Amino acid sequence: MKKTIFTLVLTAISFSINAQTIFGKWENRDEETNKVDSVIEVYEKDGKAYAKIVEITNKKRQKAVCDKCSGKRKNNPILGMNILTGLSKDGNEWSGGKILDPKNGKEYKCYIKLDGKDKLKIRGYIGFAAFGRTAYWHRKN
Repeated sequence: MKKTIFTLVLTAISFSINAQTIFGKWENRDEETNKVDSVIEVYEKDGKAYAKIVEITNKKRQKAVCDKCSGKRKNNPILGMNILTGLSKDGNEWSGGKILDPKNGKEYKCYIKLDGKDKLKIRGYIGFAAFGRTAYWHRKN
């Protein structure tokens, strides 16, 4: 009986810890309609955080390319594109990397951090974090 209770407690702790990470799939919602327009997967590679678009909900946009991007991203498919690159953990946030807005093709400095277990705050900015824009992604169930 003690072994079963111990196993249940460990399982509950494991789920709690896993739910409190930036890694996983997140829904980006349209600011005007609040409908999910894409799913982004945040993953870790060599101790840094990255994110790529893994789903576009609008069937007509699934083959869209980043025509406003520059460099190697120019005219490449948005689906599968890395939009968040090279963030390092700094306390309770990840910073020091960049985020791409595929709608305008611009890259911004950024930081991300959990705002509750199922909400991720993304702050993109030029120069100083005070001059930028905040978006929120919601954990995909």
